[in-house]
Amino acid sequence: MNAILEMAAGFDWSPFWISLKTGIVATVICFFLGIFAARKVLRLGPKARAAVDGILTLPMVLAPTVAGFFLLLLFSLRRPLGAFLYGTFGIKVVQTWLGCIIAASVIAFPLMYRNARAAFEQIDIDLVYAARTLGMSDLKLFWKVVVPAAGPGIASGTVLTFARALGEYGATSMLAGNIAGVTGTISQRIAYVIKNGDYATGAVWVVIMLLIALGIIIAINLLAGGRSRRQNRW
Repeated sequence: MNAILEMAAGFDWSPFWISLKTGIVATVICFFLGIFAARKVLRLGPKARAAVDGILTLPMVLAPTVAGFFLLLLFSLRRPLGAFLYGTFGIKVVQTWLGCIIAASVIAFPLMYRNARAAFEQIDIDLVYAARTLGMSDLKLFWKVVVPAAGPGIASGTVLTFARALGEYGATSMLAGNIAGVTGTISQRIAYVIKNGDYATGAVWVVIMLLIALGIIIAINLLAGGRSRRQNRW
């Protein structure tokens, strides 16, 4: 036991904390943006909805390195937007923790958006009509009636979004790099130590990621189970 404690004390836990902070911030961003986007898309016509939905879902089907390439082009200091942000506000995205957040948010966003939209589409429209007869404003109706009714689907989307943001690698490595103690996430740490032949350290991080993934799957199953309690058990 003492040997385990000594090993844990000397272990570099910075990738875990960087990944955790990135996952939490990215999830919060995706939560509000995903719900907002889902609400707006459902109000569009069929053709506009198909086009906008395709654009918002694109990061989910693109290779993460491709998305990272576009982000790097967008926020590079040699590009207009990157130069403007740095020159005007002193904000640097490339090879910073902000880059980790942006990369994770872009890649994880479609999961939140798709789950929120699917949850909204399953809501009984009569519930919305009943709320409107009480004189509720659209904004109040949305947050007081629609969002709670779609709660399980939104919760599942939030958990999946966190999982995706926590384990993001491709876009993060392209935009933020792998700077120890700054942008070095768990996924990047695993790739780095394996590349250098340190399979023992890599195995530790793999086990940690497996435990986190298992916890996330259990959380999703519990959320889904709350909606199926009345289903028959075979």
